[in-house]
Amino acid sequence: MPLCIVVTRDVEMRYRGFLGSVMLELSPGLYIGPNLSKGVRERVWSVVSDWHASLQTGSVVMAWRDRSAPGGIRVQSLGEPPKDLVKHEGSLLVRRALRGSC
Repeated sequence: MPLCIVVTRDVEMRYRGFLGSVMLELSPGLYIGPNLSKGVRERVWSVVSDWHASLQTGSVVMAWRDRSAPGGIRVQSLGEPPKDLVKHEGSLLVRRALRGSC
């Protein structure tokens, strides 16, 4: 069961209550699940995705260990431009779309 991290910004208080019920809140808006199963992680993402789709406010980023992903980390986000992790010359980089090119 891999470590899972969630970061929220400018979201409703219900996110804080929900995420705090399944993860540790290390700092306001920063949650960590040291042994979160894939099923629980997917359920958490489903709930926050549904909430975000209904209001379209704030942002949520979730990251977890995935050995098949570049750098062994998978990232999902809501309310922010999509980001991809890529390996380039031995380094792990975050790739974002240029403004106006979407």
